[in-house]
Amino acid sequence: MIQRQSNQTNMDWMLKDLAEGVPQTRNVVVLSADGLRMAQYGADTDTADRLAAACAGLQSLAAAVASELPHGDGQMRLVVIEMDGGFFYLMAAGAGAYLAVLADEGVDAGLMGHRMRDLVLRIGEHLSTPPRHEGQTA
Repeated sequence: MIQRQSNQTNMDWMLKDLAEGVPQTRNVVVLSADGLRMAQYGADTDTADRLAAACAGLQSLAAAVASELPHGDGQMRLVVIEMDGGFFYLMAAGAGAYLAVLADEGVDAGLMGHRMRDLVLRIGEHLSTPPRHEGQTA
């Protein structure tokens, strides 16, 4: 449990760094593939939980569409949705984990994509759960 708390704290400051480094960022959420919130910044817990749950369906839909490409690997890498008032970004972030960002319409889309990729590389080890072997973590 102590290791989980340490990883959570590490992700919190990294999510804050993304939010503060890209103007117009509202919420940043890290979630598991099944839609459970793992970390958040800028959103209350209920909002982060709703975003995480919605992302589970979105990543599943994106993976289904990706599987139709004959030379692709069927994996979702990035989904961007433009809406009245802003943008939503969902990026694969390790084995069974995703990074979601909600931003206002004035956000620099290129900067957001770049900073999200950087963040995924920096905290990838915190976003994945190592495989278990005979009840022990690898």
